[in-house]
Amino acid sequence: MGRYVCSICGYVYDPAQGDPDNGVRKGVSFEDLPDDWVCPVCGAAKEDFNPE
Repeated sequence: MGRYVCSICGYVYDPAQGDPDNGVRKGVSFEDLPDDWVCPVCGAAKEDFNPE
């Protein structure tokens, strides 16, 4: 499970941390995030993220 970086704002999605503010628990890989998940900082779509 790798980390992914938002190409818009630089936010890093880390599966070890999840996104608890948006209901994503620790251990959820980027690939397993819901299709409608967006960057919690800038609202970018999953398509705007790249592997770190």
